[in-house]
Amino acid sequence: MKRPVATAAELAAGVLARNRASLARAITLVESSNASHRARAQALLQPLLSRTGKAIRLGISGVPGVGKSTFIEALGLLLIKAGHRVAVLAIDPSSSRSGGSILGDKTRMNELSLREEAFIRPSPTSGHLGGVTRMTRESILLCEAAGFDVILVETVGVGQSETVVADMVDCYLVLMLPGAGDELQGIKKGVLELADLIAVNKADGENIRDAEHARAAYERALKILQPAAGWRPQALLCSAQTGAGLDELWSTVRDHRRQAIDSGEHMARRERQRVNWLWSTVEQRLLESFHDDTAMRTLVADCEKAVRAQTMTVTAAVEQLMAAWR
Repeated sequence: MKRPVATAAELAAGVLARNRASLARAITLVESSNASHRARAQALLQPLLSRTGKAIRLGISGVPGVGKSTFIEALGLLLIKAGHRVAVLAIDPSSSRSGGSILGDKTRMNELSLREEAFIRPSPTSGHLGGVTRMTRESILLCEAAGFDVILVETVGVGQSETVVADMVDCYLVLMLPGAGDELQGIKKGVLELADLIAVNKADGENIRDAEHARAAYERALKILQPAAGWRPQALLCSAQTGAGLDELWSTVRDHRRQAIDSGEHMARRERQRVNWLWSTVEQRLLESFHDDTAMRTLVADCEKAVRAQTMTVTAAVEQLMAAWR
């Protein structure tokens, strides 16, 4: 028997009641690209806004193999022990065939996924740049409305467009590996400039000396950057396997939040993020509308063919497309 479709009001009530199934269905709704679902999603979100905004939002990026999932599970369990409720938005690369997640972070956080105080949501990027999904911001709001006071956003990995995550969280943490050759070559300068914290993970056993060398290298690099609103980014050591350094790392995240609140930067940052969210959504919708327009499709195909054959410059093709669109 097919399950009846829940109304926006019913989903909102379920989210506020901390019903995990309702939260999962609500996130599925806001992630949908179906036009009819969008209206329901906004009807769902609007009454929940007053119950959002109080959680600590921590973005976590890292180079491949750094152990993001292991780190998040260890940190999540530590936070639960301290009395927090933790939501993890684990963003996986998308399968080019199915469009779905291909790594399945939930299966790699076995212990954390079983805890009632935790909620783990793996979502595909669906080709969206920035290492996050198109609707990650809405998912954050839904998790806050469901009573989770720490939101961990795990992104695909450090890359040129990865920095989008820094525009939706309060603190941006980048995980790095010890002994990975020239450490400063393993991270983009733009990411380094946006990082509030760098943590060298796997600082245990025989890796400790290499980890300390890497931490010192990052600390020296961070010192040449102009600190934002008085906060000086820090480089720390930690081990997700042993738990070493996780208490200090979380204490530093809280120090960052406290300083941002006291200086007024926390509120200012959230306001900037909402405005940026507005315009990024406008740009996204305009692009979708452009490609969905039946009259434009033939012209787009013609321009692409001409550009491939080098019978038209890219700029001329753009001008022709924009003229037709206007």
